[in-house]
Amino acid sequence: MSEPNAEPNTERNTEPNAGPHTAPGAAPGATDEIGTYDVIVLGAGPVGQNVADRARAAGLSVAVVERELVGGECSYWACVPSKALLRPVLVVADARRVDGARQAVTGRLDDAAVFARRNRYVTDWDDSGQALWVKSIGADLFRGHGRLDGPRRVTVTRDDGARQTLVARHAVALATGSRPALPDVPGIEEARPWTNRHATDSSTVPGRLVVVGGGGVGVEMATLWQGLGSRVTLLARRRLLPRMEAFAGELVAQGLTEAGADVRIGVQATALRRPDPDGPVTLTLDDGSELEADEVLFATGRTPGTDDIGLETVGLTPGSWLDVDTTCLVDGVEGAWLYGLGDVNHRALLTHQGKYQARTAGDAIGARAAGRPLDDGDWGDHATTADRHAVPQVFFTDPEAGAVGLTAGQAAAAGHRVETVDLDLNAAQGANLYADGYTGHARLVVDVDRDVLLGVTMVGSGVGELLHAATVAVAGEVPLKRLRHAVAPFPTVSEIWVFLVAAYRRQREQADAG
Repeated sequence: MSEPNAEPNTERNTEPNAGPHTAPGAAPGATDEIGTYDVIVLGAGPVGQNVADRARAAGLSVAVVERELVGGECSYWACVPSKALLRPVLVVADARRVDGARQAVTGRLDDAAVFARRNRYVTDWDDSGQALWVKSIGADLFRGHGRLDGPRRVTVTRDDGARQTLVARHAVALATGSRPALPDVPGIEEARPWTNRHATDSSTVPGRLVVVGGGGVGVEMATLWQGLGSRVTLLARRRLLPRMEAFAGELVAQGLTEAGADVRIGVQATALRRPDPDGPVTLTLDDGSELEADEVLFATGRTPGTDDIGLETVGLTPGSWLDVDTTCLVDGVEGAWLYGLGDVNHRALLTHQGKYQARTAGDAIGARAAGRPLDDGDWGDHATTADRHAVPQVFFTDPEAGAVGLTAGQAAAAGHRVETVDLDLNAAQGANLYADGYTGHARLVVDVDRDVLLGVTMVGSGVGELLHAATVAVAGEVPLKRLRHAVAPFPTVSEIWVFLVAAYRRQREQADAG
């Protein structure tokens, strides 16, 4: 099975890697076999695979090091399994909003079938297909724990204790991702809480589930398990989806409540206890009340996977997020050889953004290795400009929430003179045909001085499929005067673009007249 995140080019010539190197693998007990490559990649998730693919396309020899499953967190415990699990929940919810279809929806979801679907998409946690893909591009795969050992050096320790040393001629790319961050709450070890991994690889529906955290993981997992039959309580210290426009979190909270979840805002757990490992867990809340559940899931942020990869050997602090430039070179390391990609640089903890960084960095590595000048100005081939201006994100809740670029508050804080345009999505006839009584909302954030979009937020069923149009408009800095000529097909939800642009023109005409 081809790795779905690495965007393989199966037509490319896959001749053996250029330059001498040792074959991957070493006899048990062997130490310090040395192999030399142009590029060494730590982490074989989607980000690591993309930078390896781009470096190979530039004719460079590549070693990829992975200590868990090839394919990484996204493929086995995050994006892929969560969306495989959520899709049946959302399909049924949508069907129940269409007269004629709702009458056909009887009973509850088939849990076993839903879990079996998830298992197919994670290939039963078997990474052999993805390992073959890495080899198919001409990269060598090393299984083991990779650590930096000074400039351009990486040691790989296998499970059997054998150790190999790899040397990079041009670059080492760190794509080691992130892990769940658990809060320092008394009793948390005894409680044995779920993290995103437990939430996506479990095949048993808990009768009562408490989800702690109102970010993307929290709201998606609350949606999922409520849909599968758990009685879900969601606890959030502040509003849901706090990095998006406020209305996004409000509509998602409304959707969860209507589905039967208990959403509590401004509440946090102060202690946990689970004296019987097979019994319920009890949470003490900061309002003095207690809450009992069969499982508790903490979705309270991430910590970088950089604590045990040898950062100290190159003058960096273990366990820290990595500061990088626009080509993803790590700041504070001499010689222009160390790259930090994906979650480790903390720019946007999103698979698609990490893959974008990896493609860009891979091309920059190739250019530097060949002595070619870099195109690293804004929106250049070797610049990750979208990290600052056009990051798209979708949360597969009910309703879905999608956004790209800046919120109105972020744009104003950045010094832009902005105007917002707000419309309910049912202004488009396609939305009303999509679902009877369709509810949803959209906002444009417009840079008045340049007449371009700085941000777009949409909340409603199916808006994830509308978001790329918004991303193109924001990244392309398409003037609204031109955007009005982008005709949306009737009757689709995307026709909301016509009404949003027209509403902005009316607002500006009224402002000019006043």
